[in-house]
Amino acid sequence: MASTGTDLFVSDIHLSPAEPATAERFLAFLAGPAREAERLFILGDLFDYWAGDDDLADPFSTHIVKALRALADGGVRLAFMAGNRDFLIGQDFARAAGLELLPDACRCDIGGVPTLLLHGDTLCTDDADYQRFRAMVRAPEWAARFLARPLAERKREIEALRARSEHEKQVKPMAIMDVNAQAVATALREHGATALIHGHTHRQGRHALDVAGHSCARWVLGDWHPDRGGALACRGADWRFA
Repeated sequence: MASTGTDLFVSDIHLSPAEPATAERFLAFLAGPAREAERLFILGDLFDYWAGDDDLADPFSTHIVKALRALADGGVRLAFMAGNRDFLIGQDFARAAGLELLPDACRCDIGGVPTLLLHGDTLCTDDADYQRFRAMVRAPEWAARFLARPLAERKREIEALRARSEHEKQVKPMAIMDVNAQAVATALREHGATALIHGHTHRQGRHALDVAGHSCARWVLGDWHPDRGGALACRGADWRFA
């Protein structure tokens, strides 16, 4: 997946009908700056939650998918990596939106730099409870059982899980919800990468680190709100938040 133009990276938009201003900000991004890119990578949590591709007929979902498709039809290559909120996005969504589904960990050439792309939640290894939950819901057997249930029932359960998750965040130490330094180093080393781009933690920034004698960089994407939200833009050696 080499590129000669500008690559844009976003994550944690958390689109929801309950937050129309955030949705309008993202739609303006798709209709504006994103059209100047060669590739757009969405690294998870595009939606606040996704209950299954049978929800594509929902008016809000349809609006977002059409905007993505228009961008793809305009010549921008779109790629999506599942996050912890929208890991049930599947091939029907991908075909409708004109995007490629990426695996949980993807190594790409970004401006000549071997770069590892992640959503970021797998790096939060200090949060053992979350990692156990993640392993359960990412199992194909669990997904198959869940998706066999009625859509309305699935949505109710997801809402309940989200409410419980928000409560747990209030009592968990902040440190365990951030990435583990050893997990970062291990991921870079195993994938032969010197740069890492991820979201999930909502802590936008660039972090320099040394991994086995190699100078590396970890770029963290920010989350989106009505009054903020942007991308990491990479063109050659010029990487910056925009």
